[in-house]
Amino acid sequence: MIWWLDERNCQDPACVGGKAASLARLAADYPVPLAFCLAAVTGPGLSPALRTELAEAYTQLAARCGVAQPRVAVRSSAVDEDGKATSFAGQHESYLNVVGVEAVITAAERCLASAQSDRALEYRRAHGLSREARVAVLVQQLVHSAVSAVVFSADPRTGAREQIVINAAWGLGESLVGGTVTPDLYLVRKADLAILSQQVADKAVMTVLWAEGTREIAVPRMMRQEPALDDAQVQSLAELARSLEEHQGWPVDLECAYARGRLYLLQCRPITTGNQSPRTRLPAARRTRDSGGRKPPVRRPARG
Repeated sequence: MIWWLDERNCQDPACVGGKAASLARLAADYPVPLAFCLAAVTGPGLSPALRTELAEAYTQLAARCGVAQPRVAVRSSAVDEDGKATSFAGQHESYLNVVGVEAVITAAERCLASAQSDRALEYRRAHGLSREARVAVLVQQLVHSAVSAVVFSADPRTGAREQIVINAAWGLGESLVGGTVTPDLYLVRKADLAILSQQVADKAVMTVLWAEGTREIAVPRMMRQEPALDDAQVQSLAELARSLEEHQGWPVDLECAYARGRLYLLQCRPITTGNQSPRTRLPAARRTRDSGGRKPPVRRPARG
């Protein structure tokens, strides 16, 4: 029931869901972090045998990472997820900065249970899908992001394919995809990767690693209105999006991260019409006045 991204079985969405299968097909040629997947099951719980397999796989991941207890992201991957009509973005739970065997097992069970949440069931109903969700669980080496980015190889608002749209913010991607931070906005011409425009936002919050899980904190004032990406990084992201669109054969919606100067691909899905996740609302980046108020740090699960 456990397959690694470099195994052929992990490329079958009927076995591991759309999210994991998409990454498995790309792992050999693109900068995808190490990961394994628990094959799709129906129902919220894990049998003792599956718990044992999951524990053994985490131990193997530790050996491959060279870390005794690696930090991982634990994400749901539904069989009918990340298709051209249904992305499920934001419907299922993901957990970041999970450390240790027992924590991984608990996070995996919570991912499975999230497929039966009111939000996920309503999404399934609205798209004419069965209530019986078959869900896999992806366990992936966590990238400690200095900058996170969401990249569209076509404009999701208009469908125009001449430009690549990039949103970027400091820290882990939770604040960005969850819509709690106004990101920087970059438009890049697809033909020659020329940067057409750059709007630097007042990025008030960022998600960082905490002792367990993550927290959203205030961005240091000196960083708030600094560009999250330099020109070379913007063009690298645009080049990745263009390459993946050509490889996949359809416009792509990417989640990416820069860590220690290196670019990582975390998710690749088709751009879907009518997706209501904050990731596709693309508010124009703007400078706003600081109200002076700060919300207390909150630990929460990542979305999708």
